[in-house]
Order: sequence, then C-alpha cells, then structure tokens
Amino acid sequence: MQPDLNLLRTLDVLLEEGSVAKAARRLHLSPSAMSRTLARLREVTGDQLLVRAGRGLVPTKRSEDIRQQVRSLVQDADILLRPQEGLNLSTLQRTFTLRTSDGFAETFGQALIRKIHDEAPGVQLRFVRKLDKDSAGLREGSIDLETGVVAGPISPEVRSQALFTDRYVGVVSAQHPLIGRKMTPQVYTGWPHVIAWRAGLDLGRVDELLDDFGLARKVMTTVDGFATALALCRGSELIATVPEKHTAALREGMHTFPVPLPAKEFTLSLLWHPRLDGDLAHRWLREAVRAACGSTLPIH
Repeated sequence: MQPDLNLLRTLDVLLEEGSVAKAARRLHLSPSAMSRTLARLREVTGDQLLVRAGRGLVPTKRSEDIRQQVRSLVQDADILLRPQEGLNLSTLQRTFTLRTSDGFAETFGQALIRKIHDEAPGVQLRFVRKLDKDSAGLREGSIDLETGVVAGPISPEVRSQALFTDRYVGVVSAQHPLIGRKMTPQVYTGWPHVIAWRAGLDLGRVDELLDDFGLARKVMTTVDGFATALALCRGSELIATVPEKHTAALREGMHTFPVPLPAKEFTLSLLWHPRLDGDLAHRWLREAVRAACGSTLPIH
C-alpha cells in the first residue's frame, strides 16, 4: 500500500504546535478529524509520536529524531509544487530564517527590513545568530539562508554567492589615550585587549602575524561575539579587533584604526541549500540581502 503523503504535512504541524486543537485550527480541520489523523499516523509509524504531558502533548523520541526530516520533506514538496510562472511579492506570505554572522543584523538588518516591507509586506524575517560553521540547518530546512566566510571548496549540498569583502580593524573608545599616536605593532600590543573568540570563528590570523614580529596581545578578557567586545571597549581602555563592515553600526561613536599588520581581506558570502535554487521567493530574498549590503560583487 502506498503511503499517504498528506500525513507528512499534518505531522509537521502537530510537532510544531504540540496541540491537536491548535493543529486542527491551522489546517482548517475539526479537532475530531485531527485526532483521527493522529491515530492514523500512530498506526502507520508504529509510534505514539505525541504523548500527554500535563495539559499539552510532547513529542516522543521517534518524533524528535524525524522532526527535521519531516520539515525538510514538507518544504521540498512546497517548492516542487509551487507555480513558477511568476512571483507576486505583494501577496507573498512567508517567513524566512536567516542565520547570520556577528554584527550582520545590526549593520544591515534595517536596510533589509525596509526593502522587505516595501516590496513584500507579508514576508517575515527571523534572524538567528551564527555561533559555529555547522550548516546542518540548511540541509534540514530549518535555515533558509546564512552568511559565512568560504575559505575553500564547499560541500555540494551548499550553494554560495559572494556579498562583500571585509577586513579586520582595531577599535577603542572615543576618549582612548592612544588616539593620535602613530599605530605600530608595538603600540597595538601595548594596551590590553578584549578578544571575541569561539570555536570556528575566523580572527584574521592577527595573533599569528604578531608572532612574526615577536609580539603578542595582552588579553584581559574574552567574549563570544564582536558586539560584546565593542560594548566592553566603550567604557574602558581595551582594544577590540573586529571586522570593519560587519560592525559598522556597532562602532558608531568609537575610534577605529587600521590594524598595523599585513592582514588579508576576506569575503563574506551567502549560503543556501540547492533545493532552493529555483525558488523564486528565495531568489528574490537573496537579491534583497545583496542590495541591503550594497553588494557590487559579481554573481557566480
């Protein structure tokens, strides 16, 4: 007997809502009809899928294991069956999840939201902070688009498009004593630093380059993001080293200077799953992000 693929969408909604009544309303069904569908899902899968916990329902281990796969299959089906003859932005109703590098939403988010609101007022954006280089969310469908530095060959499961080039700069408070001094590696390392560090974060090889001069930064504190590093600098004599374009909005009112080292520029790219290549709404979103960033890099 062929499986009923309509059950996948019902299961996706049930797992997201955690309630038969809420899932029924969302799918325009009666609660009794939704209860019968849940019973059929349990029969087909051989698992309870959702079990009672207090006044609500919680997913079983099997449901947790297949949740992302179910979501991905439903999204793939939506894309496959969506008409491709045109895209009406004025009536588009969709939520996109963007996983972005530190400072990206603060610097480029306002321009992007304005563009989205003007062109497609029914579209919502959800920003998620990027804490590592794991792109599982793209494969599973929980992330629509993310930003990142592509340092080498990427997986065939990921598409990329260059956004802009960036470089690392030094930042201090507007009252810092070193302002006005000629910046050298010795002056740069002569003051305490706050370092934004976490696993997988590209720090521009600053410490390796300093080591070539026989120097090292005096690290007073370590944080997990550039926004926090800059916040600590504002009221202290700490130096932060951050990406210039990423943190433009965060550095307002502070003093920025070139890092006195031969640090190379790097390119920030958009990343997405190949399943979304032909999705007209996603293609429009990618171009909206490029426009918000003022990107002039060629599309490959």
